[in-house]
Amino acid sequence: MKLRDVYAREGLTFSIEFFPPKTDAGVEKLFAELEVLKALQPAFCSVTYGAGGSTQGKTVEIVKGVRDEAGVEVMCHLTIVNQPKSQVRAVLAQLREAGIENIIALAGDPPQGAEVDWTPHPDGFLHSRELVEEALAFEDGWFSVAVAGFPEVHPRAVSADSDLSYLKDKVNAGADAVLTQLFYDNDDYYRYVESARAIGIEVPIVPGVLPILSAAQARRFTALCHARIPARLEAMLDKVEDDDEAAIELGIEYATEQVQGLLRFGVPGIHFYSLNRSRSVKQIFENCELAALAGSVR
Repeated sequence: MKLRDVYAREGLTFSIEFFPPKTDAGVEKLFAELEVLKALQPAFCSVTYGAGGSTQGKTVEIVKGVRDEAGVEVMCHLTIVNQPKSQVRAVLAQLREAGIENIIALAGDPPQGAEVDWTPHPDGFLHSRELVEEALAFEDGWFSVAVAGFPEVHPRAVSADSDLSYLKDKVNAGADAVLTQLFYDNDDYYRYVESARAIGIEVPIVPGVLPILSAAQARRFTALCHARIPARLEAMLDKVEDDDEAAIELGIEYATEQVQGLLRFGVPGIHFYSLNRSRSVKQIFENCELAALAGSVR
């Protein structure tokens, strides 16, 4: 089912993101975790794509496995950083041949060691909007496309206004939904949605939630994403600095609070960044009674 149809249905759209493991053992573990999460009946799962297409083969393989072996609807990440247009088009053709119809079009992270203002491939796409256009021009409108949103502003954006203007360009190019980067202060998301609506962006803007697994992980991910840790959460992390089990429990508690606030705001769905683990997502799902809210989406 295409993303545009998933988000057009009544009820909350609950979705989960994975990354492609580098080893066979990692893949086996991922599918074991997926069996747990499959019982929650997510509307779809997504699989990330390494910088510069570094996990291209694994991503497509995992996407097909999630759909065919686990029987869950899927969305494939696709990036343009450090890749020629021919490579991107080849992946689109591969996905089409495999019957995968949902993608999220991303610029992608700069190559390791590169500055934020990376230099694009000489025969590559420069902006994710171009990838949206490329995908939607592909064979009879086969693809349904999501794009990324940045409640705390994209690190390459000149300003919050310019970032929102570019988001509108991506939506005008045909994107069916916006999935946001992680954030730990719901007010950032609320302001982002209200500002987006004020300039005419009407597609679903789905919050991305990342449950904390350790203090180090939270700090590393927010640094990579140019996101911030609110002072209240920073004080909590200080108390679990050397206790990952306590950090996981904190992550469940904090994300539960986040999701409850987001539900009150009236979000169209929740997109969980699972880091290939089921425990936190399952517990948050149960804490927030998402099954009842998502029932009409299944």
